[in-house]
Amino acid sequence: MARVRIGLERFLSRPPRWAEGARLGLLCNQASVDAKLRHAAPLLRERVGKQLTCLFSPQHGLWGEKQDNMIESADSRDPVTGLLVFSLYGERRRPTPEQLSRIDWLLIDLQDVGTRVYTFSTTVAYCLEEAARAGVGVAVLDRPNPIGGVQFEGNPLKDSCRSFVGVAAIPQRHGLTLGELARFYRASLAIDVRLEVVPMSGWRREMHWPETGLPWAMPSPNMPTYECALVYPGQVALEGTNLSEGRGTTRPFEICGAPFVEPHHLAARLTDYRLPGVVFRPLFFEPTFHKWAGKPCGGVQLHVTSPATFRPYRTNLALLREAISLWPREFAWREPPYEYERTRTPIDLILGDEAIRGRLEAGEELPAIEASWRKDLAAYARRRRGCLLY
Repeated sequence: MARVRIGLERFLSRPPRWAEGARLGLLCNQASVDAKLRHAAPLLRERVGKQLTCLFSPQHGLWGEKQDNMIESADSRDPVTGLLVFSLYGERRRPTPEQLSRIDWLLIDLQDVGTRVYTFSTTVAYCLEEAARAGVGVAVLDRPNPIGGVQFEGNPLKDSCRSFVGVAAIPQRHGLTLGELARFYRASLAIDVRLEVVPMSGWRREMHWPETGLPWAMPSPNMPTYECALVYPGQVALEGTNLSEGRGTTRPFEICGAPFVEPHHLAARLTDYRLPGVVFRPLFFEPTFHKWAGKPCGGVQLHVTSPATFRPYRTNLALLREAISLWPREFAWREPPYEYERTRTPIDLILGDEAIRGRLEAGEELPAIEASWRKDLAAYARRRRGCLLY
């Protein structure tokens, strides 16, 4: 099987004409590696020399060392290249005019996971907006969407729910690469910016990560595997509840539960939904940190048996509906703050529509809930077509 050749490798092989003599910045983190697991910053430094003037880092820091939401990184200096590193998840979440005055083009080489709330894509949107104001170009060195580019699922974000975990009307599982997502942001947010995408070769939309031939490097501390990325578009909603999403275990987002959950009962109820491509295994676990740290929890592990048919968002709506129904006194929605939002309810920001919370509490059937966004999802499908590169 021939492997996918990512945008970083194609740039290094033959830098585009627009990069000739230009001052370059690089937004990256520890997962910005080539197929031999060599990091982008020293590779670019070797290829273009002093044209690479500075680095930028997203949430979790340049080396992905920050565990959780709202744990900030300071500006620093990269010990390998000696370049200044400007944090975009700290005192500021946007590049400043002074920082952008150092460069002509901002290169972006980040591994996205195909989910709207993964904040790297919001950071990309903010960079596009600030680069437009500064007259700086943006170039995305494209990488695979690890959960494929065919399926998209969920309700497109409502304007009232815009936040750092969602800036445009895309569904939770968006089915785009980061380069395509940047194109979507430029169009939907009307950003007048010079945007280039260095595309991959060999990637097809139906591919999931194991088919790419590329090694997996954790894009964030609690995204250790492709299997985690596969369930994340649904299970991330547990961040807006008092259920553990599995942080503090070896299988974050695949495992979930709480001390009040009876695992066999929950697994049986979820099995009754006949959800495609997934098996629910009852289990007990004890998180070592985060929610319910050191306390025995009952719950389930999601075992995806068919990635092509699995629907993570629908699966999580079923899980939330059953947790509310089975343990109405114990289950609770998380209170603010969440990702710098201090008044709005976190689950509304994560799901992207305030009405869904009430529908789940009322026990509304999943087909009726999903029908409520069918027209909006069809509109997204039409807008999405013009941004596709593969």
